[in-house]
Amino acid sequence: MAADSGGGARTPGVLVGPIDLAARVDEALAVQAVAFGLGPGEVQVRRHIVLRHLEHPCARALGATTATGRLVGFVYGMPNERGHWWSTVVEPYLRATGSEDWLDDSFVITELHVHPEFQNRGIGRALITTITDAVDQPRSILSAIDTESPARGLYRTLGYRDLARQVLFPSAPKPYAVMGAPLPLRRRDRG
Repeated sequence: MAADSGGGARTPGVLVGPIDLAARVDEALAVQAVAFGLGPGEVQVRRHIVLRHLEHPCARALGATTATGRLVGFVYGMPNERGHWWSTVVEPYLRATGSEDWLDDSFVITELHVHPEFQNRGIGRALITTITDAVDQPRSILSAIDTESPARGLYRTLGYRDLARQVLFPSAPKPYAVMGAPLPLRRRDRG
């Protein structure tokens, strides 16, 4: 699939499709480190987390690769389960806003990152719409740093709305927002 689901390819030569994320975890984390500003210690911690998540039988992963095979973006997620660490952290915040039911029958976007050199070309949109189009759940949830950012703007254009804000994760320096959207995700107006 070309790198802009819902509006035409804007990044010729970048393809979005399934990847063996466990085999390419170091490449993916290098993208995340640049996109998210992670240091070497944080990357090592996240490496173990990603590999553990990928053991889930319903985990899905997609990558955005160039014609030369360079990984320039990735997304992964799985059906949400209330016993997962992320759910246990966000549940009290969602309960406080009357949105706790979003933890059930939802596909959680665990990570979505695009290398800064390739941002604003439709790659993130293609990754998230492609992964959620292939799931059985009727809705999707995710968390994003609670600030007005291009990522949050993208999520809003896809139909995500804030379910809870100022969510504090242990050891995270900034608060997050939890967002949810019905599936399939909204596409761009082509008219």
